[in-house]
Amino acid sequence: MTSPVPEITDRISCVICAFNEAPRIADVLAVASTHPLLYEVIVVDDGSTDNTVEIVRRFPSVTLISYAVNKGKSSAMATGIAMAQCELLMLLDADLKGLTHEHVTALATPVLLGEASVSISLRQNSLSIFRAIGLDFVSGERVISKELVSNLLGEIHLLPRFGIEVFMNRQIIERRLSIAVTNWPQVTQSRKTEKMGYRKGIMAELRMVADLLQVTYPLVLISQTYHLRSLRVAISPIRRLEATGFTR
Repeated sequence: MTSPVPEITDRISCVICAFNEAPRIADVLAVASTHPLLYEVIVVDDGSTDNTVEIVRRFPSVTLISYAVNKGKSSAMATGIAMAQCELLMLLDADLKGLTHEHVTALATPVLLGEASVSISLRQNSLSIFRAIGLDFVSGERVISKELVSNLLGEIHLLPRFGIEVFMNRQIIERRLSIAVTNWPQVTQSRKTEKMGYRKGIMAELRMVADLLQVTYPLVLISQTYHLRSLRVAISPIRRLEATGFTR
C-alpha cells in the first residue's frame, strides 16, 4: 500500500531567460505555461534581435520583461528573480528540446515533497563527464528557494554574462543544502554550434568558459563538483502530483 501524496501548498515561479531563441522558446513555453505546479512564468528577453518577443507574446499568461540591449544571462536572471512572486523558483533554459509536463513535475517533486532543498536536471546531452559522475554542475534547469539569492541580486547583476550557475552553487555549498539530481533522458539543450554555426558557436562556447573562469578558478570548479556531489540525496521514485490546490 503506497502512502498518499501530501497536499502541496508551495507555489513555484518559473523564470526563463532568452536571447534570440525564437525557433525554440515556444516549445518550452507550451509546457511551462500550462503546468499546474507553476503559478507564474516570467520570460526575460535579453535584447533579442530576432522575433523572440513576438513568440513569447503568443502566450498571454506569460509575463514578459524585455531588455533593449543584451546584458547576459546573469543580469537577466536577477531581473526575473526580482519579479517572481513565489518562494520557490524553477529556472529553465529557453532552448530545451523534448521538454514535457512530466519532466517539469519530476524536477519540482523532490523540493515540493521536502526530499531535497534543491533540484538540478541531468539532460540527455549533458557532457559525458557530467553524466558519468551523475551531476551537471552548470545545469540551467533548477528548483531553488528564492531566499537563496534574493538578497544577492545586486551581486548577480555584476557577474560575468554566464556566471549565475557557479554563483548559485557557491551559495548551495555554503549552506550545505541537499540536492536532488533529476534525470531527463529525453531532454536536450541546443548547442551554440547548432544555433550559430560551427565557428561562431565554438567562439560563444569559449566565451562562456571564460565567464566561468572569471567567477572562480578551475580548481574551485572541480571542488564545487565534489562538494555538490557530497550534498546529493537519493530520492524516492517519482509519485504523480495531483494538481489539487494549483490553479492559475
